[in-house]
Amino acid sequence: MNYDVIIIGAGPGGIFAAYELMQHQPQLKVAVFEAGHALSKRHCPIDGEKIKSCIGCKSCSIMSGFGGAGAFSDGKYNITNDFGGALYEYVGKKHALDLMHYVDEINLKFGGEGTKLYSTAGSRFKTMCIQHDLHLLEASVRHLGTDINYVVLKNIYNYLQDKVDFFFDTTVQTVKIVVGGYAVKCEDEVYTCEKCIVSVGRSGSKWMERVCKELDIPTKSNRVDLGVRVELPATVFAHLTDELYESKIVYRTRQYGDKVRTFCMNPKGSVVNENTNGIITVNGHSYEDPEKQTENTNFALLVAKEFSEPFKDSNEYGESIARLSNMLGGGVIVQRFGDLIRGRRSTPGRMQDAFITPTLNATPGDLSLVLPKRILDGIIEMIYALDKVAPGTANDDTLLYGVEVKFYNMEVKVNEKLETCYPGLYIIGDGSGITHSLSHASASGVHVARDIAEK
Repeated sequence: MNYDVIIIGAGPGGIFAAYELMQHQPQLKVAVFEAGHALSKRHCPIDGEKIKSCIGCKSCSIMSGFGGAGAFSDGKYNITNDFGGALYEYVGKKHALDLMHYVDEINLKFGGEGTKLYSTAGSRFKTMCIQHDLHLLEASVRHLGTDINYVVLKNIYNYLQDKVDFFFDTTVQTVKIVVGGYAVKCEDEVYTCEKCIVSVGRSGSKWMERVCKELDIPTKSNRVDLGVRVELPATVFAHLTDELYESKIVYRTRQYGDKVRTFCMNPKGSVVNENTNGIITVNGHSYEDPEKQTENTNFALLVAKEFSEPFKDSNEYGESIARLSNMLGGGVIVQRFGDLIRGRRSTPGRMQDAFITPTLNATPGDLSLVLPKRILDGIIEMIYALDKVAPGTANDDTLLYGVEVKFYNMEVKVNEKLETCYPGLYIIGDGSGITHSLSHASASGVHVARDIAEK
């Protein structure tokens, strides 16, 4: 065996698995394989001046590399079982929260000290939301910010680099079962190990599905979240974000009974592009450093869709809608809310007349030509509902960027140790379809590392 443990993917799950292994069994030979770049080489070429939109890099530095897609996210660690994944269904609610609190302690130890821990417990906004048929989910939220999150990741990498072998820009093609363990095949080499941890994130969904099929690991269909990213003046949501920072609000539409939720709120942040499998979608970032903050706040409005037989490929459904957006707009489309409800496309002229400056260079267009009517109706209904607790949300100049898609992996069948039907082969993080957040993914890495260390 080349290694005792091989970890595929250097996102939060893989990073915290490697860290925890070194805490308990530092003599183990551990390797981490990552398709993207090292943290220091992760740079998106979009500068807003010479390069204003996505150029389709072979490896998207926003989505891949050390730190995973979370490296350049807002650095929000939600400590809760109410959202972010179903890890508690496997390890128990108390243990899941204990793991997330432990992850929080590590983040503070490696550079996150001084960042604020927000909480929705006892918030007056919960009552306000209920009065308007909205539901504020409870959570403690550690906000690192994109800048401090980068510092934390850098410090963890510096700690691990002499203890663990990292292989960056190295795509794992297949995982095979061999005598005594597993063989991990890359383009030019094959590596073997006794234990293998797979943590490929959402961007590795297609790869994960193929590997499960090859190894006959049971999976079940999962959901896809479709919607838009909303951008408006920061003052509109200031009374919420100043106290809670991240407010997860859920609304059940009256027309269809679908659930629409806010996601990834970025006070005084920026809207950004993402490249997933060559498809350009939209996301948001924000910073702890006041000098990097903007006058706007952005957040996603997402509608979750789960499919029944005979359709099984929820991710392909999401991708097809994102491709349509790319085809019509050459990338991300932006539309004023006032134009949308009047049934007209936004034009460059109408965008220039707006009382808000977009933080992303997107193509003015018509989202009703992209998103299914049911999804769009739900989003419009949610915006009017939010306007009751945050007046100004439904202003004409509120910007909607589309599309935002959250892909979820097929949920892989694992036991309470997150181990597949093959002893020593673990599937963790968002790649498992079980976790959907930084905190849950990181916690799953700690959980698996402790199991390996005990064995």
